[in-house]
Amino acid sequence: MAGRRWRNGSGRVSVPRLTGMAPADDARSVEHRRGHPKPAVTTAFVPEAPASGGAQVGNPFGLPEAMFGLVAGFVLAFLAVSVYAALTPHSRHPSQYGEDVVSLIALWAGFVAAVVVATRMAAPDNVGDRADRKGMGSVVRDYGLTLRPWPDIPLGIVAGVASQYLLVPVLEAPLLPFVHHLYTRLGHPAQNLTSHAFGPGLVVLAVLVCVGSPLVEELFFRGLLLRALLGSFEKLGPRLGPAVSIVVTALVFALVHFEALQFLGLAGFGVVLGCLAWRTGRLGPSIVAHMAFNTVTIIAIVATR
Repeated sequence: MAGRRWRNGSGRVSVPRLTGMAPADDARSVEHRRGHPKPAVTTAFVPEAPASGGAQVGNPFGLPEAMFGLVAGFVLAFLAVSVYAALTPHSRHPSQYGEDVVSLIALWAGFVAAVVVATRMAAPDNVGDRADRKGMGSVVRDYGLTLRPWPDIPLGIVAGVASQYLLVPVLEAPLLPFVHHLYTRLGHPAQNLTSHAFGPGLVVLAVLVCVGSPLVEELFFRGLLLRALLGSFEKLGPRLGPAVSIVVTALVFALVHFEALQFLGLAGFGVVLGCLAWRTGRLGPSIVAHMAFNTVTIIAIVATR
């Protein structure tokens, strides 16, 4: 406890006296100390935001919510597509574009709900009690949802473009002897996603893919899931723990895309995103990298139409 001094080898304890009970001379000397106001004394503990300039630390919460968010997101996506197909005038041939949009929005709704629920449940019930403090009660503070123009923007752009044109081809290269026209087939999912969108519809889809997807997925995977795993694997050590957390997050990130041929590339890109988030303690660089990765893909597809 602050203000209490123990002397080694002695039972004497000196406890500071209250200001109201100080002798007159002490009171006058305190009164004449100008420019050095005495700080107010409080017993409440106010949580401080974690430092955003270094490697991020794990959260002691969020893993169950992350698992729930994955399941909830896909269930909501399935239900949304089913409802959309039922409400479409030509239900036998529903719009592929409409299905893609509603499924994306429903999936993200599950992800965002998991993030919010984890934050609210981890918020301290009493700010004066450290035992109840698991989180800050803020999405921004609990998951490092901040962006610094420098170096986050240039770092993210370089990482995203390099991952798309250098990392992914290298990681997918081992499949070349087994898959004919591999690099052409790798672009099929993105081409199928945009093939039914034109004009304003293409603009809406591009915004969802290039802005919405990076924001939501980084908040969920590199925010909620990665930090929860960092907290769970903390006992593995300062190096092995983060490494395992980043790899596991990347594998989950790749699996949820349900693209077998793109798995290696997506997992490798997930490792890059995890390293950016962990080393900087912020989601800004990984969000920008994810935006750059998706944007160059959309631009390339539209340019070749």
